[in-house]
Amino acid sequence: MADKANVLVVANRTAESPELLAALHTRAVHGPCQFTLLVPATPHGLAWAGDMHDAGNEEAELHRKAFLEELRGEGLDVADAKVGDGDPLAAISDECNFTDYDELIVSTLPLKLSKWLHVDLPRKAGAATGLPVTHVVGSEN
Repeated sequence: MADKANVLVVANRTAESPELLAALHTRAVHGPCQFTLLVPATPHGLAWAGDMHDAGNEEAELHRKAFLEELRGEGLDVADAKVGDGDPLAAISDECNFTDYDELIVSTLPLKLSKWLHVDLPRKAGAATGLPVTHVVGSEN
């Protein structure tokens, strides 16, 4: 029996989106895998503009809990769920420094709304980790 692929899933405001859920189901069908959820504590709105780095922690924790419950309720294999650094690239790098992953799934808002896409996060995450990246465009819940 093949080992399970260790997949890091990175999302914040799109964490509970149907698009991301569908992408995870699709990934699970393609072979045995285990997901780790990472929710960067990225602030938005006035907190983002004011550079208040801790402002995103509470919201990230809410997304983490809701997403974890949703995925486990769907029968997906979730090893862990964590809140990370407010800088999503730093959060991904930190996580990949401590745990070996086989691939990344990065979920963002659509281009017009996504700060992560404006800084080219999916490409930068792949370059920083050397891992294959699947980019999912999700809706905000």
